[in-house]
Amino acid sequence: MRPTQIDHVGIAVADLEAAVERYRTTLGLEPAHRERMDDQGVEEVLFEVGSSFVQLLGALGPNTPVGRFLEKRGEGIHHVGYRVESVVEALEKLRAAGVRLIDETPRRGSRGTTIAFVHPRDMGGVLVELVQQG
Repeated sequence: MRPTQIDHVGIAVADLEAAVERYRTTLGLEPAHRERMDDQGVEEVLFEVGSSFVQLLGALGPNTPVGRFLEKRGEGIHHVGYRVESVVEALEKLRAAGVRLIDETPRRGSRGTTIAFVHPRDMGGVLVELVQQG
């Protein structure tokens, strides 16, 4: 289960539209992808930086994972997404190593990816997302 690269860094923002404009004007970046995922309670905008992405996350409500994160911690880095060859195999290896998982089985992510989250308590306080390309 060796990650092949950083897929993205997820950043929780209170105002998605203002954050998108800030990235446009401050960094000169244009959105590469935008998707609303009701099942995860989030709308995302991705900016391509090299072969990775910066993912801005806007909560669809206060009682969603990102909404609760914003209420508790405010804006900032929410998680780091690592690209893996197989999320299923990665989960099996992590489970066998005794690592706590948020997702016991993979689920659908944006851009046609397959994803799963690893609990931050076993990752030095960092929420980790495993990402398998289409």
